[in-house]
Amino acid sequence: MDHTAYVKPAGAARPIQKPRPLQLGFDVPMVLVVVSLTVIGLLMVYSASWNYTLRNGESASYILNRQIMWALVGGALAALLTFINYHYYQRLVVPAMAVTMVLLLAVLFINDNNTGPTRTLFNGSIQPSELAKLTIIIYLSAWLYSKRDVLSNISFGLLPIMVILGITAGLILLEPDLSAAATVIMLGGLLFFLANGELRQIVLVLVVVCLLGALVVNISDTGRQRFTDYVMGLQSPEDASYHVRRSMEAVVRGGVFGVGIGKGTTKFTGLPVPWTDSIFAVIVEETGLLGGTVIILLYLFFLWRGLKIAQRAPDMLGKLLAAGVTLWVALEALINIGVMVNVIPFAGNALPFMSAGGSNMVTTLAGIGILLSVSRSSIAEKSATEGRSFGAVIDLRGRDRRRGVSRGNRSAGSRR
Repeated sequence: MDHTAYVKPAGAARPIQKPRPLQLGFDVPMVLVVVSLTVIGLLMVYSASWNYTLRNGESASYILNRQIMWALVGGALAALLTFINYHYYQRLVVPAMAVTMVLLLAVLFINDNNTGPTRTLFNGSIQPSELAKLTIIIYLSAWLYSKRDVLSNISFGLLPIMVILGITAGLILLEPDLSAAATVIMLGGLLFFLANGELRQIVLVLVVVCLLGALVVNISDTGRQRFTDYVMGLQSPEDASYHVRRSMEAVVRGGVFGVGIGKGTTKFTGLPVPWTDSIFAVIVEETGLLGGTVIILLYLFFLWRGLKIAQRAPDMLGKLLAAGVTLWVALEALINIGVMVNVIPFAGNALPFMSAGGSNMVTTLAGIGILLSVSRSSIAEKSATEGRSFGAVIDLRGRDRRRGVSRGNRSAGSRR
């Protein structure tokens, strides 16, 4: 037997190792769509506001500069929240809800606007109702997660959540801010549904909400006027409210391809607050139905990515947080766009990432930070959710009944 040692030929090729794909640890498509909407929003805020600021003795970029500042603040907050484990919020929900309630009460006693609704603090710098939307998502997500085993019991499930929503929405109604109150109630109902609330309880909630909505419309001058304008606008666009008539005028003027960015005129001739509530009308006038369709597609892409993050979340808390933030942003966009063309009754909801306003921009981007935090956890623990189908929002309901909370330092074997 030949014991001569085998010598590897000098020119032998080494095994080729395939490069590993770059993983950033969070949902990159979500970041890209948020950045795209924010940048487009900054451009359109400048286009819609420069003439107004000049007429008021400010520089043409005054509102734009403030919006850039708030976008940077919100972006920094989103980056910070991205790298905080979302389970940590369970410890903070009660203090956060208490602070929000105090701010909502303070608005009622500190009149920041002597000529209209009282909705802001510190000379318009803070709008607590915007903070309340995000806070209610975090609070209800943590509360529903902790009570997931007793939600079928009305005393522990439905009644407490109705009290929480009722107090929050009631304080917002007193400002009055009908659209924000309605948004809070809708978010609460959606989260209760996604937490696997029983169908009979969900039907009961819908009945109660409809009755309360009818009551508000009948006893509130603002609500009654808005509903009347909506019905008249459905019968004839010429009989719609002034705001809707001017926004529809902008849409008609824009046509298919628009009149060109910066060349719209409706914003100069009476379109109410074109850089905030009416910014979508400015977008369609200047970029046409084509530009408006692109914006809607971006929001639909946001909705898809957000629900994918929710579906892949390691536990029910992550699912509720991700779905809550996603549906909040999508709902705000739907209401704002629908109002501009009289599809739904008038409401003062801002267009997320695009309407000028510090409170809305900062709270919305903070919500994105929480969403990306869930995304980071799902990527780190993707083995927990691989292979599940995701055909509809209903797939988010009640698929996770684990009692334990996933931790980043647990081994794969201990999580299964």
